[in-house]
Amino acid sequence: MTTTDTRTLALGTMSYGTRVEAPTAFALLDRYVERGGRWLDTADNYACWLSPSGRGGTSEATLGAWFRAHPGVRDQVRISTKLGADPVTPGVWPASWEGLSPTAIDRAIGHSLDRLGTDHVDLLWAHVEDRAVDLAAQVSALGALVSSGRAGRIGASNHATWRVERARTLARTAAVPSFTALQLRHTYLQPIPFAPLPDTGHVVASPEALDYAATEGLDLWSYTTLLGGAFTHPDRLQDAYRHPDTERRLATLARVAQRYGATSNQVVLAWLLDGSPRVTPIIGPSTLAQLDEAMDARDLHLDEDARAELDDGGTA
Repeated sequence: MTTTDTRTLALGTMSYGTRVEAPTAFALLDRYVERGGRWLDTADNYACWLSPSGRGGTSEATLGAWFRAHPGVRDQVRISTKLGADPVTPGVWPASWEGLSPTAIDRAIGHSLDRLGTDHVDLLWAHVEDRAVDLAAQVSALGALVSSGRAGRIGASNHATWRVERARTLARTAAVPSFTALQLRHTYLQPIPFAPLPDTGHVVASPEALDYAATEGLDLWSYTTLLGGAFTHPDRLQDAYRHPDTERRLATLARVAQRYGATSNQVVLAWLLDGSPRVTPIIGPSTLAQLDEAMDARDLHLDEDARAELDDGGTA
C-alpha cells in the first residue's frame, strides 16, 4: 500500500483566511515548501466557526488562491482535505453537519476541488462518523472518488477503530478502494480516560487504535500535536490533561529536551515521527519562527535511551 513520506510534518491550514490572514498564510506556505514540506492539510468546514458566513471553505479557497499565485507549486505538494462536517445551515454547527451520504460526498468533493483549483486531492478524509447513513453506502461513495481519480486515496478521521475495520471489510467484499489512513488526536500527553474535551467531534488515539494502525499498516496522522502551545505554556492545558501523569511527562520531556539542546515541542514531534506506528504530525504554526522550530524537529533523532525514557513517562 501507499504510505506517507518518512519523517513528514503536514502543514495544518485550518485558520487560513480567517484568523490567519492571507498574506501571513502565503508566507507560511512559502516557507513550508522552501523547507521541503510536502503535505497541506485542510477540510471543507475550515473554519466555519470563525467565518462571518457561518460556513467552511475559507481555508481551501485560500490554498486555491496561493496555488494560482504560484504556478507549478501544485506539483510540489500534496493536498489532504476532509468532508462530512461542513454545516448545511450557516452558523448551525455541528448540529447541521453535511454528513456522509453519497449525495453529500459527491457534492462536497466537487466544492472542495473548485475552491482548491485542482482536479484531485491526494488524500481525502471522511472527517467525522455518520451513523445515520448505511456504512456500505459510504464505503461505495468514497471508493468511487478514488476510482474516478478525484481522490488519490481515502482515510478515516475521528472514527472508532471498529467502524474503520468494518468499513475496510465491506470494501474488500465489494472490491472497492477503502481507508488506508487514520487521523486522530494524538500527542505525548494523554487526557484522563473518558474526560470530556471541549473540542467537538475529536477522537483521541487510544493504545488499541495505535496498535490497529501499526498492525494493519495504516498511515496515522495526528492533530493537536502541540496542544495549542501547552508544552511551553502549561497554563494552556485543558482540564482533561491536568493530572499527575502529565506532570511526570512534562518533567521527563524537559530533561530530554535539555539533553539534546532542543525545545519541548521539537522533542514531542521527534517522538511522534519515529514512534510505532510512525506518525505524520499536523502542525499549525501562526508565525515563521514557529514553523521553523517545528520543521527543525525533522533533524532531531532520539536515541533508544531517550525514547525509552519518554515512553516510560517518568514512572520508573
